[in-house]
Amino acid sequence: MTQDSQIRRYKGMSRRMTWLLVGALLVLLWLQLFALSRRTSMSWDEGHHLFDGYTVLKHADFDLNPEVPPIAKIVAALSLLPLQLVEPVQQGRPSQLEAFLDGKDFLFHNDADRLLLRGRLTVALFTVLLALIVFVMAEAMFDTLTGLLALAFFVFDPNLLAHGALVTTDAAITCFVLASVFSWWRYTREPSAGRLLLAGLLVGLGFATKFTGLFLIPTIALLVLWEAAVNRSVALLRRRALALGVTLTVAYLVLWTSYGFRYAARPDHRQLNPTLDVYLGDYARVANPRPLALLARTHLLPEAYLWGLANTKLTEDRNVSYLFGTIRRHGTPLYFPAAFLIKSTLPLLLLVTIAAWVFFRFPVLRQRWIVAMVPVGVFFALAMRSSMNIGVRHLLPIYPFLYIIAASTLTTLIDRDRRWIISAAVLICFQAFTSLRCFPADIAYANEAWGGPNNVHRFLSDSNSDWGQQLKTVAGYLRDHHVDSCWLAYTASGVVDDRYYGVSCRPLPTTVNLWWIPITMSVSDEINGTVLISDDELEGTDLPFGAPNPYAAFRTIKPVAILDGGLFVYQGRFDMSQASRSVAEARRIVPAKY
Repeated sequence: MTQDSQIRRYKGMSRRMTWLLVGALLVLLWLQLFALSRRTSMSWDEGHHLFDGYTVLKHADFDLNPEVPPIAKIVAALSLLPLQLVEPVQQGRPSQLEAFLDGKDFLFHNDADRLLLRGRLTVALFTVLLALIVFVMAEAMFDTLTGLLALAFFVFDPNLLAHGALVTTDAAITCFVLASVFSWWRYTREPSAGRLLLAGLLVGLGFATKFTGLFLIPTIALLVLWEAAVNRSVALLRRRALALGVTLTVAYLVLWTSYGFRYAARPDHRQLNPTLDVYLGDYARVANPRPLALLARTHLLPEAYLWGLANTKLTEDRNVSYLFGTIRRHGTPLYFPAAFLIKSTLPLLLLVTIAAWVFFRFPVLRQRWIVAMVPVGVFFALAMRSSMNIGVRHLLPIYPFLYIIAASTLTTLIDRDRRWIISAAVLICFQAFTSLRCFPADIAYANEAWGGPNNVHRFLSDSNSDWGQQLKTVAGYLRDHHVDSCWLAYTASGVVDDRYYGVSCRPLPTTVNLWWIPITMSVSDEINGTVLISDDELEGTDLPFGAPNPYAAFRTIKPVAILDGGLFVYQGRFDMSQASRSVAEARRIVPAKY
């Protein structure tokens, strides 16, 4: 079979019917994102991301949360501009602390549900656009059936649904990575100035969305080398290298555009807190600061962008890694392979396994698959080198490519034996079942081989299981079980107003509400009643490495309920002396904060 005949398969379906099916699947995706947006409370990062985007739009101030580039945050905040909102006055605190506290005040003094829903549904547009690109790219590279299958699997992926409407950078960067690679592929198929400029624009938007957008540079460079090697053409290598240079030049201009072509992070000669110079002094503990200092002196990159690059490495150094019940001081290369196997759906894992056999059996697919396999390999390899072991969401950009590979595997098998149509239907139904079954606990999704969402805490933590999104479920549980008195160790305590959601439990100590954003509390050595503990607190992943976990004893107790896969409910009489000592120690060291 020739390559062209391979591409022309299944073209008998009318375009009208094709687009009706695509439209129906996109509507279904939107409805799921809408339902999740309404059903879950504010997660850990959303408040400061949304307020930061609003501050950039209103005041051109990049001081709040410069830890990530601005594009996704700006887009999320666009829907808030028509509203008359109460804006908190900044207190001159360190940038990240200011962002969290002002973000909390901003949301909960302006009706958090209303603002979050607007921001989330705006972000959801990235995910819907991403889904559309999945179909268009799969159809262009293979055929219509491949596009429809890839889209059908995609709209029921629990990880993409979990993060597809949150006011974070994950949905947007996944969209721009796929769009950039597809745009570059289209340019190589039929070079033109318009296609080259579009590739540069999309790569630049990736740069301006999340620092992992920089991974597009080695991704496209490897695609250039592969194409030149396959064609054995030095002349082609020179042309593609020149095109890559143009692409990166346009991307560089797009990045500067996102910062208003201004080096200084803040207007009116105000300074970041801490300043970039001071921050680079801290950065010197973990890496050589001279390259970033040189970029700062020459103003080759915006100040806020450089601050964020330094923050990425410092955060990576501070974060611990939790895997299979063990906390490590730094990350492990095993983390992301394990997270991928636990958090990916069984249909995807099965099809990726089959794809490895198909790849060697049918050479006609290899050239097209390379376009999808290179970004998967680059993003996976660089993730494994990182100590930022806090969630499978950092692998989200590989999932659209894997679904295209999985769908093309199925169409290849169907073309040779029509009985595979039944297998495809079964796998899609199972994908839909496993996704819908875990609603609204999509963040805590684990596939059936690992016991599902209620068991993911045994293997992974942080945004794999508990990102502080369960308060609406908590409120419903307390109401349905007539619980009037309770204690809560909540991972987002101090960042989220739990009383807004109808949760009036007395607070238990966490790292955040004791040391970072202290709140008033008193804990007895023994309590009797209902205790709710977030997974991150239960496992101790937010504690300084090696610090005693005040909730370690609860890990041996069977909870009476697990809410949204990441918050555990216990009833009885419990020894809380360690938690009580933690409060007393914090009060002794920083009494002015209590």
